[in-house]
Amino acid sequence: MKMVLGGRRVAAFAFAAVMASGLVACSSGSSGSSGSAQGGTGPYQVWDPYPQFDDSSAWVALLKKCGTEAGVTVQRTGYDTSDLTNKALLAAQQNNSPDVLIVDNPVISTLAEAGALATTDDTKLDTSAMLPNLLGAGQIGGKTYGVPIGANTLALYYNKAVLAKAGVDPAQIKDWASLTAALAKVKAAGKKGITFSGIGTEEGSFQFLPWYWGSGAALTQLDSPEAVSALQLWTDWLKQGYAPNSVINNTQTTSWQEFATGNYAFAENGTWQIANAKKVGFKYGTIAIPAKVAGTAPAPTGGEFVSVPVQTDTARYATSAKIVTCLTGSDNLLATDTTLSYIAPTDAVQQKQVAENAELGIWVDAVKAAKGRTGDNLGTKYPRISEPLWTAMQAALSGSKSPKDALTEAQGTAAAAQ
Repeated sequence: MKMVLGGRRVAAFAFAAVMASGLVACSSGSSGSSGSAQGGTGPYQVWDPYPQFDDSSAWVALLKKCGTEAGVTVQRTGYDTSDLTNKALLAAQQNNSPDVLIVDNPVISTLAEAGALATTDDTKLDTSAMLPNLLGAGQIGGKTYGVPIGANTLALYYNKAVLAKAGVDPAQIKDWASLTAALAKVKAAGKKGITFSGIGTEEGSFQFLPWYWGSGAALTQLDSPEAVSALQLWTDWLKQGYAPNSVINNTQTTSWQEFATGNYAFAENGTWQIANAKKVGFKYGTIAIPAKVAGTAPAPTGGEFVSVPVQTDTARYATSAKIVTCLTGSDNLLATDTTLSYIAPTDAVQQKQVAENAELGIWVDAVKAAKGRTGDNLGTKYPRISEPLWTAMQAALSGSKSPKDALTEAQGTAAAAQ
């Protein structure tokens, strides 16, 4: 079955792609009501994935403030992320889209391919202040379909007491070899090494990508020697007892719960755990995920993009752009990204965040090295790559296949699905 959206044809697989891309590091909750105004000077509709914020929240106050500054009334609806994306696709089909749409960054490519989003050329949005690596998640075929409102990503939390007992200096962990040596010392000292999420879902792929990309591998060739080395690293950690077998089923939440016991040296997790880290009852720190040879591995970005859906009345774009510019302006970004535990997508605001909280320095560095999962012009191909990748992870971690055999099969599956 095919549908006509905005004058372009889109296959029904777009809906499946949305569900496969998944929400990895953002909020969710119950859905709200919908509505849209087309043409004229009526209220401007904003849909977002933050149903946890009600009308009394600072977020909704900001939306209304940005509408007032643009000279219009804003009507906002918050949806659960997957529900929001499906509603956005349906609204585009029915020519009933909101004026401003905020969605998880991997979804941008699905909506853009469906013809549901206007480009920044159409809306005249200025994206020059945005970090190119973050903006890349919203770019397909040389066109930009929105701007990031903030980003989160992954790093390694560590337990200071566990490392001290093992004689490990976290500042000396610069590559895979030094990290693995540290895990060996921790195990010899009677503690547990590292916990992460290796579950067979998008969460597992999300957590594996820093190691995958850090090896030098590309998502277009899942069975490259570099890719095999990354999966071999994780598999060896399980065999050597440096990581628990529970990682095979761990979500990012259950992995964090393991770290919070105080028995683990390291946990791979994200900015969204900063508040929880302050409650663990022991002293902790963070370091960037190391690349195979040296330096910071590129971690995948989470976080949302602010986009402008296609409208029949294109005169509405000018006001929509004013609302988006307000939401992503420096002062508002600082407040919003603090609320959402995001790192800002611009250098200027990142500097302000670190000035206010030095602990965010490592996260700013991680975001600067990060990349979008749908980047490299993968777009809607990404879900058809990610699922074979997490399937290979499961096979290798469980011992049913070698990393090489698992990734060879994954590459065949991904290639057949393109």
